Amino acid sequence: MFNIVLVSPEIPQNTGSIGRICVNTDSRLHIIRPISFDLSEKAVRRAGMDYWKLLDLVVWENLDDFLKAYENQSDRFFFATTKTNQPYFQVALQDGDFLFFGAESKGLPMELMQKKSDNMITIPMGKNGRSLNLSVAVGIVLYEGIRQTF
Repeated sequence: MFNIVLVSPEIPQNTGSIGRICVNTDSRLHIIRPISFDLSEKAVRRAGMDYWKLLDLVVWENLDDFLKAYENQSDRFFFATTKTNQPYFQVALQDGDFLFFGAESKGLPMELMQKKSDNMITIPMGKNGRSLNLSVAVGIVLYEGIRQTF
């Protein structure tokens, strides 16, 4: 099982889709507040479909609480970002790893990623690409982890 960590997600449909991916991969979803929508919002439920009630979900009040809870596992934190050149498929992922994804409009906080900068990963894109949809990015990285551990 992998741990998907969403830091301040902004779009409920993306969060719903990611929840659905997590259910289908037996992954746990951690959502770190603040978030700009209510998790019971119709858009989240619609995107997550009937999977949402099956989701292994933990909602954290803030990033500090999450980091304190998992400080002994911080070497297994991987940060998806456009601010590195290390492709996601060049790191050795393990069962139980934490895959971090930031807010759709701003990504992950740099101070968080600098805690373990060797674990910053990116999804290569063409020269005209700036970023991918958050749920697509989660699926790409998560399924690479599953491929490596299967």
